[in-house]
Amino acid sequence: MDNKRVNSKKRQAIYDYLRGVDEHPTAEMIYNRLKPEYPELSLGTVYRNLAVLEEDGLVIRVGSVDGQERYDACLKLHAHFVCDECRRVSDIEIDHYAARLLADVNERCDCAASSFSLTFHGLCAECKSKDN
Repeated sequence: MDNKRVNSKKRQAIYDYLRGVDEHPTAEMIYNRLKPEYPELSLGTVYRNLAVLEEDGLVIRVGSVDGQERYDACLKLHAHFVCDECRRVSDIEIDHYAARLLADVNERCDCAASSFSLTFHGLCAECKSKDN
């Protein structure tokens, strides 16, 4: 982690966890995963450190699923897919569309957009196969 603030073991653990998972966990999921390793960890500490990591540009909020924010340490432009049944959030690589989409928006709006948030909803492959 290369940020402007003094680093803490708990913040580093939260960041490392986010960088090491494909899921897009909530603060509570992160807390439950790290609590055995850091018994003094509180849910409030997780929320505060997620806010610091977001402010420092190291993580992003993906959006709310069932009223809880989800977090992601992947900062490259990509979209997300939320399964309406199992509620899993996954990445969708759109490298070949991202630059063109930004260019189109900038041209149409005469602006300087540099990022976007795009989320698809439906059934993931696993849930879709259960319905068949």
